[in-house]
Amino acid sequence: MKYEEMGLKTGKTLMLLPGTCCDYQTNFANVLPKLSEKYHLICVNYDGFDGGDEIFPDMITVTEKIEKYIIEKHGGKIDGAIGSSLGSSFVGQLVQRRNVHIDHAIFGSPDLDQSGKFSAWLQSKMVVPLLTSFTKSEKKQQKTKEKLKNIFLMSDELADQFMACFSKFKPESIKNEYYTDLITYLEDDINVKHTKAHFIYANKMGEKYLKRYKKYFHDPDIREFDMQHEQWLFGEEKYALQVLTVIDEFMEMPV
Repeated sequence: MKYEEMGLKTGKTLMLLPGTCCDYQTNFANVLPKLSEKYHLICVNYDGFDGGDEIFPDMITVTEKIEKYIIEKHGGKIDGAIGSSLGSSFVGQLVQRRNVHIDHAIFGSPDLDQSGKFSAWLQSKMVVPLLTSFTKSEKKQQKTKEKLKNIFLMSDELADQFMACFSKFKPESIKNEYYTDLITYLEDDINVKHTKAHFIYANKMGEKYLKRYKKYFHDPDIREFDMQHEQWLFGEEKYALQVLTVIDEFMEMPV
């Protein structure tokens, strides 16, 4: 596990947790400069995705390591945490387990899928080979790059960064991350005193995800955006500016 702290030293603490098959440098590349102006950022790269030799173990083991870091370096409390996609599962676990405290738990258009072990195993058998095959030939690389640009309106540079991400991590880490996320459950109606759950809802994902947000968290603060999954991180600046404004609102709310 690797942690990098950057940004405004006197700003509120804000942890950044990347999504599937990603490091924070790629996942948050478009918004790191803006967030650094206002917040003291704690950027996390998980085992298996931090450039080291470790393999990603499972969601709970990694959650425990994040908790340990928050306890040792920040007295067990941070002002906020943003989870991008799968990174939101870590935010949910940190809140649910109550070993550390987060004032503002921010969920970046997660799917919050949960399933039994057999179904999770089947899904990982299908999805992981897909994730690891994107860069196996020049033709596949170009096709994937064009999809990223068309769906998320990524720039050439950012699409290239994501292509590099897909190719540099070990399939075992990707499989463990994907599989254990599905079998690591959240409770219904999670309600922790002095913690507010905030959701960035990308409405092009579909309403079933909106229902999940309301199912797992008590009275969540949900902000709806007309965009694809996490498009504010990957697409045009207009999406990023809208969501960054809302993140500032989240972080200023009383809890």
